[in-house]
Formats: sequence, structure tokens, C-alpha cells
Amino acid sequence: MEPKLAIFETFKTKKQELTGEATRQRSIIITLATENNPAQRTRTAIAQRIAQENGTVWKNIYSGIFRDLDEILIPLGMVEEAGRLPLRRGPKALQEKGIPFYQLTQSGLLVSIALDEIIGREKILERFFVESKISKEFNDEIQMIAKFAPRFVYSLFKSYVKAYCDGKFSDLLPFEKARFISVSDEAILIQKEFLESFIGMPKQEKEKTLAFLKEIG
Repeated sequence: MEPKLAIFETFKTKKQELTGEATRQRSIIITLATENNPAQRTRTAIAQRIAQENGTVWKNIYSGIFRDLDEILIPLGMVEEAGRLPLRRGPKALQEKGIPFYQLTQSGLLVSIALDEIIGREKILERFFVESKISKEFNDEIQMIAKFAPRFVYSLFKSYVKAYCDGKFSDLLPFEKARFISVSDEAILIQKEFLESFIGMPKQEKEKTLAFLKEIG
């Protein structure tokens, strides 16, 4: 069975509630996207962090974390081993090999930009574009829009990653403008329609619209 990213999967009877697998995978990606300390990016440390956040015992979720990393995220090319930490105790063979710690690949960084739970995604977005091999024009366009409408840009990434999860294409990379734009969902098309209409409004109608939007926000 081919590995599949499950970060958007929900229960069949509770469409608004993420499955346990989806929650674990999101938590792993969030940890690797936001944690700089290698000691906090081992399997055990990731399990302990997630367990603490959810008020559970880390040993109870370790096997799930192990599976998500080794059978899903690493085979999909979203996570990779970044190095090994030396061990002072335990079996000699394990001391010599050390404990692996992990990091996100370019694909993994792209996925993390689509997760609303992450605070400070602008830094991840900037890092992604610094490390990615995309055209300067496309880079400049996205970064410019992100300065003025970051949520809109993140919603584009979310639609793109969700399209990948739904099997509309087999790989997130290469990151190309045509494919990125082609997967826009209805919510994004509504935002686009509103923006185009707003630009064409007379000054008085723009002021009324802005006043109405301030009441919503």
C-alpha cells in the first residue's frame, strides 16, 4: 500500500474532526518546522512534546509517531534524517550509532505552510522560497502578496497541499506557478472575485465596504 499524507483526513461521521493519524502527522510537521534544537527532533522528543500538549502518556503514542515518520513522512520525501545524537548510556552498538533526529525537506516545508496551527509562518514561507528552485518572477509575486494578504497566500498553499493529498498530482515538487494556481478552491475564487470587484468600485462604495468589513473583523 502506497504511503499517503493524511493531514486533512476527518472521521466519516464527524467531518469537522481530524482523525488521530491526521493530528499526529500535523503535530510532527509542526514540531519539525518550529523546533531548532536537534535534541527536540528525535522520535522520543517528538512523542513527548505531542503527549504533553494532549495530556497523555508519550509511550502510548510513540508507536504511532514511529509509523508516521518511517512509513509515511520519510517515504513521501517530506521528512529526512538530519543527523545523529551521541548516547552516553545504553547498549554499545546504540551508543556508536547514536539517536537520529529529523528535519523537513522542501516538500515538508511546503506542507507546513498550509497548517493554520503554526504561528509565524512568514518565516517558513521565506525559508521555503530561499531554498526552492522557482522563477524569480513567481517568487516575487508570492512574497509581495504575502506582505499585504498573508492569509490569502496561506489559503493558496492549503488548497495546493490538499489537492496533493486528494491525489490530483503525485508530487508536491517541482513547485510551478501554473499548477499552484490551477488548484484554487471555491473559497479562493470568491476572494479573487471580491478583490477584483473592490478595485473597480467608486471611492464612496469602497469606503462603505471597508466600514462593513471592519465590523466583521
